Amino acid sequence: MPESHNFQASHLHSIVRRLFVAAGTPLHIAQDVAEILVNANLAGHDSHGVLRIPGYLQGIESGGLNPSAEPLIKKETDTTLIVNGGSCLGHFAARQAMKWTIAKAKKANLCGLTLASTGHIGRLGEYVEAATREGCIGIVTTGGGCGQAGAVVPFGGAKGGLGTNPIAVGVPTGDDSPFIIDYATSMVAEGKIQVARSKGTDLPEGSILDKHGNPSVKTADFYDGGSILPFGTHKGYALSLLVCALGGLSGNFNIEKGSMGGYFMQAINIEAYTPLEEYQRGVRAFLDGMKRTPPAPGFDEVLVPGDFEHRARTQRLVHGIDLPDTIYRQISQCAEKLNVSMDDDATEEVDRQFYKT
Repeated sequence: MPESHNFQASHLHSIVRRLFVAAGTPLHIAQDVAEILVNANLAGHDSHGVLRIPGYLQGIESGGLNPSAEPLIKKETDTTLIVNGGSCLGHFAARQAMKWTIAKAKKANLCGLTLASTGHIGRLGEYVEAATREGCIGIVTTGGGCGQAGAVVPFGGAKGGLGTNPIAVGVPTGDDSPFIIDYATSMVAEGKIQVARSKGTDLPEGSILDKHGNPSVKTADFYDGGSILPFGTHKGYALSLLVCALGGLSGNFNIEKGSMGGYFMQAINIEAYTPLEEYQRGVRAFLDGMKRTPPAPGFDEVLVPGDFEHRARTQRLVHGIDLPDTIYRQISQCAEKLNVSMDDDATEEVDRQFYKT
């Protein structure tokens, strides 16, 4: 088993925030980015957590990301928003965008938003969870496609032309375990491949092709010109195209190249349809009914979307977050370059209070 390093969430949060501040990010932006990245690890989705830090810092250093930029509303109606990120850090932009979306939905009952010109926004479940806390159903999609390039092959194709194009939906349940679906329309998210590579493990069969179009389970084959398969064959492929079409509402498409994509968010105010408290009780009863289904051979229990994240967070808040040695060393190199301490005694009290550790 490869070596790993354990961090309490408060310790990791403090390191991440200070890394981004040292790279020129204003404190309030760095705080949001750090919280969202650590939240991904706490939710058990290490693919969208702190392993992404070196790439984001490289984006800042190269000028591809503007760490001090803030999203701006370019156009709006009572129920729509068009937002431009100005090449800002995507996590900060997406959190603010969902806040705006929820605020309009609470007034007009529905709101749809498009977001353009921003960096990678991380785990989509983060933002639909925010909607559930405000009594809304949240929807977020992100991705793109082009006939000339992409990580994911169209169904029946031999060459990548799509992104992993995830979709997330959150529904409130009245407790701290909302119904959350959040998955790529590909067999595996690219971040999951990064996690497997960091741990030295193979991928599940049927996930990727090598550069010659042959099935493979080796992460090295993907990074050597390979591609990912869509999940559910033609069904996942069709959903991936839908994600591109929703993103295209931002105007981010090129007719000559045949490309389209972007970020789309929607919030639906539940009170516009039915009393929130009763609805949440109904959703919880419905989901609990599913969980009472007798498990099939080979299964211990029936779960519903959101259970995994809730259990992971509960466990990791107590026992900490394990980082593979490869990821630890990459973050350590960033910290050394930016003169940021990774020692536990550098953890700030505000972070201990936030995570109650």
